Amino acid sequence: QVELVESGGGWVQAGGSLRLSCAGSGRTFSKYAMGWFRQAPGKEREFVCGISWAGGTTYCTDSVQGRFTISRDNGNNTLYLQMDNLKREDTAVYYCAQYRGLAYAGSPQSWGQGTQVTVSS
Repeated sequence: QVELVESGGGWVQAGGSLRLSCAGSGRTFSKYAMGWFRQAPGKEREFVCGISWAGGTTYCTDSVQGRFTISRDNGNNTLYLQMDNLKREDTAVYYCAQYRGLAYAGSPQSWGQGTQVTVSS
């Protein structure tokens, strides 16, 4: 089972940018689809963006489309989330996750520990 470690979270003013990274251990990182999720205080965890195993297909939820970009570097076992034009409502703990197959569908099988993103106005 892969171990996932997020980094890059922090505090930023509205309109600013952050880039999250997720480092994966083991040889299975490149074999499965990956995703980013987030959980705001008092809310359930929600899907943000997903990427197929080779990176050829991506999708982000409506609320972040045009502002967030998901990508991956399988050679370095790393997943990224570029977040631009951040809004207060993007404040949450962000988690990376590994899916069970080649596409981002169903429940992930592995989760990182999360990284806090705080956006202030």
